[in-house]
Order: sequence, then structure tokens, then C-alpha cells
Amino acid sequence: MDADYALLDAWQAGDREAGDRLLRRHVDALHRFFRNKVGDEVDELVQRSFLALVRAKDEFRRESSFRTFVFTVARRQLFRFFERRRRGERMDVLGSASVVDLGASPSGLAAEREEERLVLLALRRIPLDLQIAIELHYWEGLTTLELAQALGIPQGTAKSRLRRAREALEGVLPEVARSKAHLRATLSELDGWARSVRRLVEREAV
Repeated sequence: MDADYALLDAWQAGDREAGDRLLRRHVDALHRFFRNKVGDEVDELVQRSFLALVRAKDEFRRESSFRTFVFTVARRQLFRFFERRRRGERMDVLGSASVVDLGASPSGLAAEREEERLVLLALRRIPLDLQIAIELHYWEGLTTLELAQALGIPQGTAKSRLRRAREALEGVLPEVARSKAHLRATLSELDGWARSVRRLVEREAV
């Protein structure tokens, strides 16, 4: 966080290189955020998020980490993307629909383990707001306080949303499982599998 703030200070003082360095620190996280939610539009949404961060750099109040703010902006850009596709549908409606319901086609991700495949497919079939909560918590390590800050909700609501997200994931897994054995294996170590699939959405090294 301190390094982010030092770069932000320099950026706000007019150092564009510091701004570039700050944004590069978070580019991989942005790719992970969008990768399991949209298809070929990942790079476009990363760029839109960067532009939004540039515009908002002087408005950031530092009440949370800059990293948390990055996810706030990314979520906003994701919802705007779906709003354009769904002709202005309200955010609360979008948040209660899954990316499958919204007609998105996330990029194919090769899973070596069947349990990982199940988790990825199930994530795309739960409400978008719940998918975001799961991925930010398990992939990015956000605490419930950081999750609340990123989503703009009270911490108690963030805890409840994370609990509902996990319950929703458990409820969808039987629909995508090919065998009862793999379903049992996934459910028995769901937290671990939810964390492990992060590597499948890692941005390829340039």
C-alpha cells in the first residue's frame, strides 16, 4: 500500500511515469477480474478501467487501499459494459443475473483437474455480484472489510454476500458435475479449489 501511495503522490504531482508504474502494478489483477466474466473484451475493459482510474486519480480519498479502489473501478466498468449490451438495464438487475444469463462468453480456460473445471463453470452461473465476491476474496485475498470497500457496502453486508455466494456456488455445482465422485471431491475442499483456479485465469506473461 505504501508503494502505491508513493506512486500516487508523484502521479498527482504531475509525474506521468509514476502513474504508468502504478497502473502496471495492477494490470494482472484487472485481467483476472475480467477473464472469467467476458470473452474477447477483456483487454478493452482493462483499458477502460485504466482510463477511468486516470480520470479519478485526484478524487481518490485514500479511505481504502489503491488496490481496493482498482476493483471498485473495474466493477463499475464491467456493469457499464453489460448495461450497454442490455440496453440500460439497472445495476441491481444485472448484479442478480449470472454472466451466462447476461449472454457473456468468457474465454475458454483449460483446467487440468475436473474440480477446477466445475468451480469455473459454477462461478459463471451464480449471480454476478456473488461471483465478484467469491473471486475477489479467494483470488485476490480481500478481507471482508476490503471487500466492503471495493463494493461500496457495509462490512456486515459483505460478510453476508460472501456467505450467500458460497452457498450459491454449492447449489450450482451439481448442475455442472459430470460425476458424483467429482462433485463430492469439489464440495469437500471447496475453499481450496476456489483459490486454486486463480492460476487458470492468470494473465499470460508478455
